[in-house]
This record gives sequence, structure tokens and C-alpha cells, in this order.
Amino acid sequence: MISALAFASTLYAAEDNFSFETPEQRAAFLTLTAELRCPMCQNQNIADSDAMIAHDMRRKVYTLLKQGKTEAQVIDYMKTRYGDFVHYQPPVTIATLWLWAVPVLFVFIALLFIVRRKSASPPEDMAAKLAKADAMLEQDKE
Repeated sequence: MISALAFASTLYAAEDNFSFETPEQRAAFLTLTAELRCPMCQNQNIADSDAMIAHDMRRKVYTLLKQGKTEAQVIDYMKTRYGDFVHYQPPVTIATLWLWAVPVLFVFIALLFIVRRKSASPPEDMAAKLAKADAMLEQDKE
């Protein structure tokens, strides 16, 4: 019983409890923690992650919002510190354009190759081939 109470108190202590001055700050905090990716988990946002770095990032988001920073400023801070990967909406760059363009180009080239291959060599008439083979056999008999 005592160990269960001790365990419950450690769980409560590990939970992040933030108090906000305005509902707008709370909404901004919830939005930002849902938009920022945990660098350790890589497939979870910092709101859902239990990793220590996610706890640190949530505290930093809270601190920046308390300092009066806007959502864009907080995102810029996190991108500067952790890279573009930390935001679920990465910027459009030449590298990200290639990620979209290469598969489309591949499909286009493959379709072009298939169409050209089918139209390049029309199949010969099988009856003409048999007649030619018969003629060759007749020549061999003579």
C-alpha cells in the first residue's frame, strides 16, 4: 500500500503542470506542443512523448510563451536549436522538392518506356512466319 502511494506520487511529480495567464497562451502552448516533433521519438509530438527531451522542450515552449514570444518565434527558436526536422511542416527547399519530383519523374519515364516498347515492334503475322518456315523446309528437301 505504501509503495503504491509512493509510486503514485512520483508519477504525479513527473507530470508537467503549467499555469497560464490567459486562455490564448494555453491554446498556443497546446498548438505548439502538437506541432513540434520529439527529436528522440521521431514519430511523436512533444505533447505525447515521455522522453526527457520532450519534457525539456515543453518547459522551453512554456518559458518562451511566458516571455511573450509568438508561436512563430517559438517555432523558429526550436528549429534553430533542433533543426527543421523538429517541425511537422518543414520548409520547401530544393532538397524537399526533389523528394516529391523524383517519384513523379520515375513514373513518367516508366510509362514513356512502356508505351514506346509496345509501339516500337509490332508483332509479325504468325501465318507469314509459318509460310516462311515451310519454304525453308522445302528448300532443304531438294
